[in-house]
Amino acid sequence: MRKFIFLLLFSVVIQPAAGFCEAVPLSAKQAFTIALRENRDILLKAQDVEKAKLKISEAQAGLFPTLDFLGAWNYTKGYYNKNVTEVTSQFTLRQDIYTGGKVFNSIKYNGYNFEVTQALLDKAKLETIFNVAKAYYTLLLSDEYVRLNEQILENSRQHLDYIQARFKNGEVSRTDVLKAKASLAAVEKAYDSSKMQLENTQMLLNSFLYLDKDVRITPKDKFEFEPKEVAFEQGFLKAMQARPEIRQFESQVKADKSAIEVAKAGGRPTIYASWDYYSRSRAVVSTINTKNWNDYGVIGLTVSWPIFDGWLTKSKVEQAIVDLKHTRLSQEKAIQDIGLEVKNSYLGLKNAIEQLKASEADLVLYKENLLTADQKYAQGEISFLDDHDARLKYAVSFFNQNQAIYDYTIAKFSFDKATGGFYEM
Repeated sequence: MRKFIFLLLFSVVIQPAAGFCEAVPLSAKQAFTIALRENRDILLKAQDVEKAKLKISEAQAGLFPTLDFLGAWNYTKGYYNKNVTEVTSQFTLRQDIYTGGKVFNSIKYNGYNFEVTQALLDKAKLETIFNVAKAYYTLLLSDEYVRLNEQILENSRQHLDYIQARFKNGEVSRTDVLKAKASLAAVEKAYDSSKMQLENTQMLLNSFLYLDKDVRITPKDKFEFEPKEVAFEQGFLKAMQARPEIRQFESQVKADKSAIEVAKAGGRPTIYASWDYYSRSRAVVSTINTKNWNDYGVIGLTVSWPIFDGWLTKSKVEQAIVDLKHTRLSQEKAIQDIGLEVKNSYLGLKNAIEQLKASEADLVLYKENLLTADQKYAQGEISFLDDHDARLKYAVSFFNQNQAIYDYTIAKFSFDKATGGFYEM
């Protein structure tokens, strides 16, 4: 019998729930939809994208003129011979003509940052789908593992009853009975452990879908597969084009270059045109009110050039250059990591396909043995227990095939994630 080794997919220890009250049948597609809609990491990344989009609008504001108004009312008492009320107002219209490239490069910088945040959102979606897929199909396999252990437990009890009956007839020793009891105890322990694993996986999937802990998900999908041969070279090329990390660093490099130009603008001249309109009125409190209006406008062209700023601009430019070098190094590392990930997932997928072929051959063999056992049992050549043993062996081989399909499914998801996108779901 192939021993099923259940591996928890994550290093998080989750306590089993006391019980699940509400059963919710879900397909894998439905689980993905819920996760993409409810996952908090994705929602946070979506807010970052929205904020980055608004940052572009903020930078574009530098292209448009500004209009400011300043108004004041003053009442002077006891300073002059007569009390004086003064009303002043001012309108200022300003249009930047040249800012040393600061506005233009700020727009480019925020545009590239928007692309970076969009890539991070796509990365979060890929990771979420992959994690949900692992938890979903692990839950499906765990459920079948519990049912298999139920059959093994029932078979072990039948064997113990058979051994005890033979012991009463003096056909076997007491040692054989003790061995059968020890075997039953081990099966019972494995059965309890499989139920605990099922509950843990159930809660893990609930956490990914942000469902209440008492909700019990029942997978609607079955273990089905259509093995597809893949080429490493094609997968690697696809990864270099589709992986969000590639787009992320490409945009980050462009953003860092724009940041350097923004920093350089601090040492360049700026030119702006302005128009100011002033209005002032005085009213003297006396027997006869008199007013003195002063209205006039000023049109100007201003040039400002920082001759020396204590090397402030130079320091900012050098910092921006360091950021660019850091991004390029991170980009090179990301490309190497992606290449290794694609290679490992490709080898895992190839190995899973080979395991599938082996499990199919075993399933055919044990199915044939079961048919032969059924015929012999019908003719009275073997006992019911022998026939039940053949049926259990077939059930184990059927589970082993499902486990091989599970391994292939997870390997396929891993390869799709490594190459930057999942198949149509």
